Amino acid sequence: MRLAPITVDGSVSGFEGLVPEIGRSAVHSTVQLYSKVGFIPPWIGYLAHEDGVCVGTCAFTSAPKSGVVEIAYFTFPGNEGRGVATRMAASLISLARTGPAEIVITAHTLPEENASTRVLRKLGFVLEGPRLHDEDGQIWVWRFQEPMIRPNQSSEPTLSSGTSPAGQEPRLP
Repeated sequence: MRLAPITVDGSVSGFEGLVPEIGRSAVHSTVQLYSKVGFIPPWIGYLAHEDGVCVGTCAFTSAPKSGVVEIAYFTFPGNEGRGVATRMAASLISLARTGPAEIVITAHTLPEENASTRVLRKLGFVLEGPRLHDEDGQIWVWRFQEPMIRPNQSSEPTLSSGTSPAGQEPRLP
């Protein structure tokens, strides 16, 4: 999986393939989000693509605030059940790890068991509990717990430029 950054002007850097209507809508929403929270790479939105096909979108909802950053992801219809959401979330975790070590990674879900809660548990998130969100109402808040790192295991994401944020060619888990 590769992540193509959505730029502040709505262009998608490093992806030349067809962006479906739902992807164009996601790009538009992401640009609107930038007007509220700013455009501060790598804490931005991305289109996810595999083998030249746009399969979803993922983002940080803003740059870290008080040492906390939230991830979000959405798998485009027809790509569900293939691990796309897991790979997008894992890519965002890897990008967040390139920042300061003290950053806490969180995610929000509907307050019910669903595919997203299974993705988060699989990746090492634990449920902190319910919260009342200003815009979304009742939600569950999840917190990433750093797993034990196995020797010789790289987990940096690959950006569409073909390099990781550190300039190395990484492998995704």
